[in-house]
Amino acid sequence: DEILMALLAAGHPLLVGVPGLAKTLMVRSVAVAMHLDFCRVQFTPDLVPSDITGTEILDDDQAGHRSFRFVRGPIFTNIVLADEINRAPPRTQAALLEAMQDHSVTASGETMKLPIPFFVLATQNPIEQEGTYPLPEAQLDRFLFDIRVGYPSETDEIAILRATTGSAEVAVERVVDADGVRRLQKLTRDLPAAEPILKYAASLVRATRPDAPGIPQLVRKFVRWGAGPRAGQALVLGAKAAALLDGRFAVSPDDVRRVAYPVLRHRVLPSFAGEAEGITAERVIDEVLAHVSPPRSQVPL
Repeated sequence: DEILMALLAAGHPLLVGVPGLAKTLMVRSVAVAMHLDFCRVQFTPDLVPSDITGTEILDDDQAGHRSFRFVRGPIFTNIVLADEINRAPPRTQAALLEAMQDHSVTASGETMKLPIPFFVLATQNPIEQEGTYPLPEAQLDRFLFDIRVGYPSETDEIAILRATTGSAEVAVERVVDADGVRRLQKLTRDLPAAEPILKYAASLVRATRPDAPGIPQLVRKFVRWGAGPRAGQALVLGAKAAALLDGRFAVSPDDVRRVAYPVLRHRVLPSFAGEAEGITAERVIDEVLAHVSPPRSQVPL
């Protein structure tokens, strides 16, 4: 659901913690079902920015004239899977910033638009693992959601083994094309979000900032950095996509609460004192959701 929400929310990037094999199969299946081009980039310590965006090569034509030609990199596709993004150094990670924000790439003095729709899905390893680099805050903030996919249940894992160790092949049916995705993205943005919903989203975001008035004591004491304005945009767009997937054409407070954890968990940074006390971003979000009251209908029952 979170992948579909991110795609509907105008293709905002998505950060995923997901074990092993599932990530590539999941994203490839989405690309096939939506009839979109797909490319997987394996991030490694020796990956350089030009491996992602593209590079200039020197060409000789038949007349012997030499000129530079830009060869586009794997970023020029509809869906990009940045696999284990935090195994590459920050300089290489930064090559995605313009693409994630503006859906364009600037190289050789020229700004080139990426295909529409364009969507980045990145997976990362636990930061405690050897050979990983922390993602810069500016990059984290550009991801719409940070979702965590744990290991499957025993029943699901047996079903996976049954489906993937036999000879039967399962074909993914195409259900929509690129034009259909663009229309759905426009429909998502056209969904109405009433003023109380916008105020509720803003209040949730502002309650994560340790220097804001009227915030929970836990936030003031144990949060080093709260969510910025992009978090409010993500809450509203994510809530609109959630409502549309649920078959509704108006956003409710429950839609905002549904996406609060994936929107805020990578934008809230506990302080060193908070980490020492075992305070996690999820605990902070719990406190914020309990502290900020959702809007209620003024229509008498």
